[in-house]
Amino acid sequence: MTHPTLLVIAHGSRDPRHAATVHALTERVRAERPGLRVETAFLEFNAPSVPRVLERLAAQGADEVVALPLLLTRAFHAKTDIPSVLREARTRLPGLRVRQADVLGPSPLLDATLERRLREAGVRPGDVPRTGLVLAAAGSSDPEAIAVIAEIARELRHTGWCAVRPAFASASLPRTEDAIRALRAEGVDRVAVAPYVIAPGRLPDRIAAGAEAAGADVVADVLGPAPELARLLLDRFDEARVPVGASLSA
Repeated sequence: MTHPTLLVIAHGSRDPRHAATVHALTERVRAERPGLRVETAFLEFNAPSVPRVLERLAAQGADEVVALPLLLTRAFHAKTDIPSVLREARTRLPGLRVRQADVLGPSPLLDATLERRLREAGVRPGDVPRTGLVLAAAGSSDPEAIAVIAEIARELRHTGWCAVRPAFASASLPRTEDAIRALRAEGVDRVAVAPYVIAPGRLPDRIAAGAEAAGADVVADVLGPAPELARLLLDRFDEARVPVGASLSA
């Protein structure tokens, strides 16, 4: 089986750190799988746009693309925005086959990335039993996306944290600062905040500001270009390009 092109579709942001982080992640994906063509596009704010990249690929003779949403949950962008953009591209570029891969979460590799960022922020294994964790996501008005974050928080509770609460930077409640204060009210002395977001920007900054305002003891970095996240992108790519029941070596 020949490799299609992997097109990573990020949301985009006016914050230049966002695009820089996305590009660092796609560079790591290229390093993980030499020979795979990896392109990056953005839904808004940054260039290149998804239609422009697909047009360029078609003009260069590409015949198949796996479009991978750089999203952690199935919310509006994954269900509506990206499918709409891809449908339009298929109509305009009939010679280019485009498949949409699944979103990234939930996944054990995302859990491993969270653990990496918490370790880097100073959380040691011995700290976990006496530490409450706030899993701080961007937020969504989509009930499915909120339910996924709540379920991840419940699962993390079984990994040794004395308590775990979800929080959201927008659209949903509670906010990060409210989750921290609720943990303190329950008697939790030490609180760590783990941003469940991929790249820096306005909402991650809001998470960090809420953590500071409520006196969190530890605030981890965003997921960023971690090796576990790069492997997850390749997993989603492989799942999308191989028909059910087929083998990668077929």
